[in-house]
Amino acid sequence: MKILVCIKQVPGTSNVEVDPETGVLIRDGVESKLNPYDLFGLETAFRLKEQLGGTITTLSMGPMQSKEVLFESFYMGADEGCLLSDRKFGGADVVATSYTLAQGAKRLGDFDLIICGKQTTDGDTAQVGPEMAEFLGIPHVTNVIKILMADEKGLTLQMNMEESLEIQRVPYPCLITVDKDIYTPRLPSYKRKLEISENPEIKVLTLKDMYDTDEKKYGLSGSPTQVERIFPPESNVEKTSFEGDGTVLATALHGILTEKKYLD
Repeated sequence: MKILVCIKQVPGTSNVEVDPETGVLIRDGVESKLNPYDLFGLETAFRLKEQLGGTITTLSMGPMQSKEVLFESFYMGADEGCLLSDRKFGGADVVATSYTLAQGAKRLGDFDLIICGKQTTDGDTAQVGPEMAEFLGIPHVTNVIKILMADEKGLTLQMNMEESLEIQRVPYPCLITVDKDIYTPRLPSYKRKLEISENPEIKVLTLKDMYDTDEKKYGLSGSPTQVERIFPPESNVEKTSFEGDGTVLATALHGILTEKKYLD
């Protein structure tokens, strides 16, 4: 079985600035990490490989520093990795991102199964996986919380649909997005890191490597969602200062809470 897992490098902190001109996150110099939901996707792939055999390829899109999460996937058990990196991919919304990943998957060859984390912590749209499947023209199942059966023809899956649990059988080739806690992710192996060397080879693909090289379909140019304005929210907190001992301060606070009707 050939499995492709889409992973992403996301900011490791919430203290990230936004470019006021483009409306995209400024990632340069920001501490980064592997998207937590992608850890569940990777573990799902490893379990399926152990059961059915095959190979696992990880795919990411971003600047060259995103190679770090591909290295991490190698140390966990992935066999190959590919990075889609080009300035023309920058600033992509979910549609352009999905299209780019779909083009990258096509360029890498045919896969039986594509696995994505449910969402990313820097976007939270949960749309990239399903849109990628639509661009590839393959069936997809989202919000997967359990694999009930896996064989050479397809998967039987349990989905969390908020108010109900549903069971779906899907044939290969297909795409699934997995929710958290489907499995407990394994840690990177230091022994495996030593075995595959410090810098395993990662394939890097740019726009010119895609089957569709129309740059209007990628990055900001290919994004129907455009940010018009970004601004910090105005504070609605009234700042009041008091001086005095504990009794004075307690009385003042009680008066404010009573006035705001937080106290009877």
